Amino acid sequence: MDSERMKALVVFKERLEKRLEELNGETAEVTAALDAVNSVLLEKGFKRGDLSEVAQKTNEPVLAQPEKNLPKEEEEHVPSSEAGLPESVIPLRTTSEEPLALIYVEKDELHVLPDENKRFSINTPPFSQFLVERILARMQEKDTELVRTGQLAPEKMFAYNLVLEGDLIREIMFKNVDEERLRELKSSLRWTFEKMYEKTKS
Repeated sequence: MDSERMKALVVFKERLEKRLEELNGETAEVTAALDAVNSVLLEKGFKRGDLSEVAQKTNEPVLAQPEKNLPKEEEEHVPSSEAGLPESVIPLRTTSEEPLALIYVEKDELHVLPDENKRFSINTPPFSQFLVERILARMQEKDTELVRTGQLAPEKMFAYNLVLEGDLIREIMFKNVDEERLRELKSSLRWTFEKMYEKTKS
């Protein structure tokens, strides 16, 4: 009986972990979309108080307001590509709206460009310890196993490349990224850069 209960608990634990990962991905996606919409509204001269007032008057979420009147050049940031991921530009910001980086999505590739006014070093935690050694290494290990068992073609393996100037991060390039990994990478990159930014300020 104890053995059966342990097996059931392990299965339940795995289900909880999977659900938590899905929720984290959804939260990161909504946060990124909200950051992008807020940046557009603030650029057009709205203040945060104005946005709340508009939402109360219309009884509609602020998120839904700008989509009807986005300028043409901003709409063109998110066309659909013929294959792979939709093409878009995703801003990463702190909870206080401080810009951290931009993610350029093109088919199944990502190009992450840190904010030019920040100095993000590969030696600043938690870049190597969390992002590289845990998140990126795990993705590579998973694809390596899929290739080994014949479930994935070698050219479709997840890969990344760091573009450095000394120890400063100028760009991170990712290849073979699907929608699920895009969500995880957005969340992980935002958290990593925000923690790094906090350390550079202190």
